[in-house]
Amino acid sequence: MKAVVVTEFGAQPELVDLPTPEPGPGEILVRIHAAGVNPFDWKVTDGALKDSVQHAFPLVMGSDGAGVVEKTGPGVTRFRPGDRVYGQFMRLPQGQGSYAEYTLAEQDGKIALIPDTLSYTLAAALPTAGVTAYQAVQAAHLEHGHTLLINGASGGVGQSAIQFAARFGARVLATGTPDLADHLRELGAHTVIDFTQAPTHEQVTAAHPEGIDAVIDLVTPTAGDIDPIAGLLRTGGTLLSTNHATDPDTLAIRGVRGINLANNPTAETLTTLAELAAIGELRVRIDTEVPLADAPATIAKTRAGHATGKTVVIPLWEAAKTNRLDATGIR
Repeated sequence: MKAVVVTEFGAQPELVDLPTPEPGPGEILVRIHAAGVNPFDWKVTDGALKDSVQHAFPLVMGSDGAGVVEKTGPGVTRFRPGDRVYGQFMRLPQGQGSYAEYTLAEQDGKIALIPDTLSYTLAAALPTAGVTAYQAVQAAHLEHGHTLLINGASGGVGQSAIQFAARFGARVLATGTPDLADHLRELGAHTVIDFTQAPTHEQVTAAHPEGIDAVIDLVTPTAGDIDPIAGLLRTGGTLLSTNHATDPDTLAIRGVRGINLANNPTAETLTTLAELAAIGELRVRIDTEVPLADAPATIAKTRAGHATGKTVVIPLWEAAKTNRLDATGIR
């Protein structure tokens, strides 16, 4: 089978031939039809988890994916051949990931069934960004009428978070550039803040001098940089970071709840997201679909950032089909 791998930490991704794995007890073999690209994918290959998790090389890149169960191992009862499934397939100790024609997953792992009306491309775009957004909005403890700032709303996590927060009845302030403003408002943002015109915290303070209720921060890299954003919150507010940039103890002294969120997919959450996407209640913007052979070059480009939607890697059998998404990529 074809797969995109790295041979050591920091190595350049390359397309290689590997043996198709065989499912062991409790495992399923999935024929991948689409793999979602996330920044976490190359952070792992750069060594982000090398001190905490064993890695096997060559390491197949990628976590998010969608496909069809090809074969089941002994003891598998949750899935059967022909089932359409999606979820997170990164298993570092085994060197396995989703940028491949086939991969393995544990039946009790981070996977769920795909509704018949949901495409593989959209399913593959959901797991990491969708789960992160869903759990972040839940953890923010929003109530109807609360004001929430999503700092870094242009990417996949931010766009999904806008939609989930709007479902709670929150007033959403979303950072984004003018070219994305209309799209972010369509997703549910009340106000789009152009962070290129002036610092975000200055614009929010001017518009909401009384303070706001919550911040979901997707971009600030360290605790040393997040203080201006934390200063936007009124007493009792919540500051949530997906980059582990909050200091909960320090924030507690100021009467603010600090949360460092770690993505934690479950089958139940994945099922909920897939059902929402299938009925159009969760919209995902697809920027680019690329064949597996072009994934190494695409990874190099996406590392530069500035994504406005999801990039999805398509194996040969999917790339050869003619019924691709339209130019907007929005479903």
